[in-house]
Amino acid sequence: MDESAKWFVVHTYSGYENKVKANIEKIIENRRMQDQIFEIRVPIQNFVEIRNGQRKTVQRKLYPGYVLINMIMNDNTWYVVRNTRGVTSFVGPGSKPVPLTEKEIVNMGIKPPNEDDVRVMIGDNVRIITGPFEGSIGLISEVNANKHTVIVRLSVFGRETPVELNFTQIQVVE
Repeated sequence: MDESAKWFVVHTYSGYENKVKANIEKIIENRRMQDQIFEIRVPIQNFVEIRNGQRKTVQRKLYPGYVLINMIMNDNTWYVVRNTRGVTSFVGPGSKPVPLTEKEIVNMGIKPPNEDDVRVMIGDNVRIITGPFEGSIGLISEVNANKHTVIVRLSVFGRETPVELNFTQIQVVE
């Protein structure tokens, strides 16, 4: 991945996030822009709902109306993304896209602060490998890269319970 690539946020029509992601991916392939636009994300999180007495896992978008794009910003990439059906604008003052800061990227769970750290994202399923909850599997709901911790939602006595854990206490479940 190119060092000049940065993460940008694109505003979309509500409910069009996945369609925008698919459209941009199709354009990247058709125009052979893989060396300029690297990744498109619609961050989601799994929630457990109880409907009619049944536990059901549903996915919700963490940032409805927004899509995250890792790309090299130039006239060509700006034009392609900005003119994709469903995109209303880049996030930034006026029409000037502003990349996410390193802190924002880490806080959103896009990447940990160092290469040595566990690579985790909000929405990842993890197994706890040490401590009182060892062997339990839960879902990451928050990442605090500065403290090297995550909040994992576990089912404890039938109730969803947030537990703060160190990166070293978890292992991503594939």
